[in-house]
Amino acid sequence: MAAKIGIIGKGNVGGALQRGLARAGHDVRAVGKDPEAVRQTAEWAEVVFLAVPFGAVDETLRELGEAVNGKVLVDTTNALTPDMQLALGYTTSGAEELQKKAARATVVKAFNTVFSKHMDTGQVKGEKLSLFVASDDASAKERVLGLGRDIGFDAIDAGPLRNARWLESLAYLNIQLGYVQKLGRDIGFRLVR
Repeated sequence: MAAKIGIIGKGNVGGALQRGLARAGHDVRAVGKDPEAVRQTAEWAEVVFLAVPFGAVDETLRELGEAVNGKVLVDTTNALTPDMQLALGYTTSGAEELQKKAARATVVKAFNTVFSKHMDTGQVKGEKLSLFVASDDASAKERVLGLGRDIGFDAIDAGPLRNARWLESLAYLNIQLGYVQKLGRDIGFRLVR
């Protein structure tokens, strides 16, 4: 069944998610930095994807206001500092902090362990990538797992939202492998089970 998906952010991540979710038959709207459009898109959507840089989360939440109350809020961000170091970890995560700030939304951590260029297909070199999805709400998590499967991922329940700490660390490892170790962006994680 098609869902109404609002994507906040029209960069590489937002654009790839828009393409993948639209191809899967969902009704998708993506918006950039226009505060009124941000709020209207979130009000319209059933599921809202936060596809902005980690440093823009607080400003974006102010723009969203109450529009995300009662909605599934998918956190695709990675808690990185401007010099590409982990900003949080071990005792909390960006997703857990987001849940505190958007207490009336249901935060689901997903899509952050995949390079944006693969988010529209869920695959690298013909291999399905694993999409790890963490949330404290089983229904919201199942909804996002389904969206991931619709795109083409092998969607995996990664447990409660506190496990976003490890998903954000896994994403950091992916970034390190891709850029620092020079493996490039045509890589990804696959859980064999």
